[in-house]
Amino acid sequence: MKPSGWIALTILAVVTVWGTVFSVDQREHAIRFRFGEIVETDYAPGLHFKFPFVNNVQKFSNQILTINSPQEAFLTEEKKNLIVDFFVKWRISDVRQFYTDLLTESRAQQRLLEIIKDDIRAEFAKRTVPEVVSAERRELMFEMLTNARRAASEFGIEVVDVRVKRIEFRDEVSESVFQRMRQERARVASELRAEGAEMAEQIRADADRQKTVIISSAYREAEILRGEGDANAAETYANAYNKDREFYSFYRRINAYRNAFGAEGDLLVLDSESDFFRYLNRSESRE
Repeated sequence: MKPSGWIALTILAVVTVWGTVFSVDQREHAIRFRFGEIVETDYAPGLHFKFPFVNNVQKFSNQILTINSPQEAFLTEEKKNLIVDFFVKWRISDVRQFYTDLLTESRAQQRLLEIIKDDIRAEFAKRTVPEVVSAERRELMFEMLTNARRAASEFGIEVVDVRVKRIEFRDEVSESVFQRMRQERARVASELRAEGAEMAEQIRADADRQKTVIISSAYREAEILRGEGDANAAETYANAYNKDREFYSFYRRINAYRNAFGAEGDLLVLDSESDFFRYLNRSESRE
């Protein structure tokens, strides 16, 4: 045989052997076809064999894939348009069913987006804007994920997660919404200020009342004490007067002299024979 014949046979043998072997990576699903009909899909990672020209193999990723959706508007219960930006995490769970229904990953992504958008549209239509963006956000995400998983499982797809990245109003309604929010905050602030002023007035009134009560009580007690003191003083004076009236009269007049002549420059114009000078006249006569 000529050398060219050997070369041809060698090339044919290599091509034949090459065509009978295929490898499956651990990150892949593999489907083997025979004349376009699916023969086998359950391939473990490693080397596998097939009949060349009769069988062919197509591979799909078995990793978790991500779909980032374009921004789209959805209506809430009160007919408000919200711009929603979300992403989906998914992977192929049944490659046979997946290929039979969708053929390619691009068609799968398109179908998943349609499913998620339908779920968002349905869930938003049942909720108001505050419920969507805050109060029922967790419940909303759970409902969307549950519905998406149920719908996608019919195509051999497992939806791992659905997350809304951003929710916002259209530009033309954002300013009006913010204005209403500002007005609402201003109304609440005004109510709080009014309540605070009312409470302050009540506190002041209560403090004034307590002040009046305390002053009245103190004045009453002071008058009682003053009356008791005056009574005791009068009783003491009376007892002293009754014991020695002459001495008591003398003591009273001495105090009167002290008070009358206590300051320098004081001047009294009185009759020397008046009763006021009785003890002074006595002292002069004794001398």
